[in-house]
Amino acid sequence: MQRIFIALKIKPENNLLRLHSTLKSLLGNEKINWVDPGNIHLTLVFLGDTEEERIKMAAIMLKQRCTGFGEFDFNLSGTGVFKDFRDPRVIWIGIEDPGKLAELYNTIKTGLEDTGFKTEERPFKPHITIARIKFLKHPEILRSVIDKYRDSEIQKVPVKEVILYESILKPTGPVYKPMGIFRL
Repeated sequence: MQRIFIALKIKPENNLLRLHSTLKSLLGNEKINWVDPGNIHLTLVFLGDTEEERIKMAAIMLKQRCTGFGEFDFNLSGTGVFKDFRDPRVIWIGIEDPGKLAELYNTIKTGLEDTGFKTEERPFKPHITIARIKFLKHPEILRSVIDKYRDSEIQKVPVKEVILYESILKPTGPVYKPMGIFRL
């Protein structure tokens, strides 16, 4: 069994790197695990522990559904938190006008379901996770920082491929190993 997910690799440009660094600095006294900039991605579908034969089926489906979908761009814009400010768990950067991204997600989700995979029922909320909050001493600082960047235009992201990743959990943080790259 391998822990797998389907995602888009995000190559951070200067604005995203600067925002990541600024947030990390402003919230430096809090217990927060920051995503390494080299690991930044947008998860389309998390499949979790999956048997090798099922991984092969997912790869075949991705090749079929992604080929010819067409390249597109989307914009990273704004910051926020999941669950909410009373119990924040994740700091994220949002997606402006995710139309084509949602279309790609639906294509892949339908392909997975047609192949017998169970997918999440909750609505698709495209975002990139930049930090996971363990504990906050000063939640008011988090709110003010998030509010400051809530409407920031961050960077354009070109989408040319979908990647099937294995997530290997290590004490130093996760390692994401590409298992297949599927051109659009």
